[in-house]
Amino acid sequence: MIYLDNAATTFPKPSSVTKEITECMNKYCGNAGRSGHFLSIKAAEKIYECREKLAVFFGFDKPENVVFTLNTTYALNLAIKTLYEPKSHILISNMEHNSVLRPINELMKSSEISYSVFNVLQPAKDIIADLEKVKKDDTKMLIMTHASNVCGKVFPIKEVGEFCEKNKITFIVDAAQSAGSIKINVKNCKIGALCAPAHKGLYGPQGLGFVIFCNANPKRIFLSGGNGVNSLSCDMGLELPESFECGTMPAPLAAGLCASLKWLDYVGTESICNHEISLAKMMMERLTTIRGTVLYGADEQKNGIVLFNNRYFSTDALSAFLSSKNICTRNGFHCAPLAHNALGTGKEGAVRISAGFFNTKDEIDKVYKEIKYFCK
Repeated sequence: MIYLDNAATTFPKPSSVTKEITECMNKYCGNAGRSGHFLSIKAAEKIYECREKLAVFFGFDKPENVVFTLNTTYALNLAIKTLYEPKSHILISNMEHNSVLRPINELMKSSEISYSVFNVLQPAKDIIADLEKVKKDDTKMLIMTHASNVCGKVFPIKEVGEFCEKNKITFIVDAAQSAGSIKINVKNCKIGALCAPAHKGLYGPQGLGFVIFCNANPKRIFLSGGNGVNSLSCDMGLELPESFECGTMPAPLAAGLCASLKWLDYVGTESICNHEISLAKMMMERLTTIRGTVLYGADEQKNGIVLFNNRYFSTDALSAFLSSKNICTRNGFHCAPLAHNALGTGKEGAVRISAGFFNTKDEIDKVYKEIKYFCK
């Protein structure tokens, strides 16, 4: 099998990750924060260690501001819905995933907010110039993806963060495709809340994501339930992180993420990014030799994603053919209709090939040959 769907979830995982998850399940998988016995304490210590490592990894100094979630979609919903100001205006880019578009649209339909879409497919200075034009007196939040989940583009969060700080706008960053492969310092980028998953560029387990509340404090709770503190109170409170983490915490997943962060420190984000970009560029060079190939967003390749179509064949047929050859890709709209519209991919979307650290040049060459054979 050749796995080239790493934008959805990286696979395989480092052996140290699966080893630590198993270790937790077998030796210290108590219910963190719910009891005083040693298994509960050990699980709680591992979860806090994971908070500490995440804070350091992203240049932050408050591990208690790391809130664990199910995934990035949950993290973005949590950040947006606990930080927005009623009757305010919100800005989102034209490359956002549905995990941003849908919560924002939901708030708009309930008359909680209004929003505008700005064009991020242009140089940083032009993005800022456009933002100056579309912001309003009541603009209080800006949400932006750091790296596209459909093509190879990475966007200037530092410049946009500075714009937000200057205009007192809460800046929420979707780092689903960048966390782990591109270095992010939340303080330098003036980020209010950073949202990311464990299972993509951090090479951790599925079922775990997080929000780092940096220079923004939640205004309301998101869910209610047990959290191991203030059990006699009917109110959740607004204390980070406990007020935003209901129910049993995923100790095995936090243990796995801890291990993956150690692995990332050893391998290095720059090495991972360079490897993925080199494979993506190799794939694009090969694809341009095939009759009918159309590449999208390939003018500035900064991650491992290649998005393409062939004028003579449907995306469904091409992706299904690759699957029959045990090659994993993804076709369609990738839960990002805004991005596909901005890129002009058409009524079928496109085929996405996304390389990861464990892919090789030999695999890219084999995939190219299969695509060439199909499109002959």
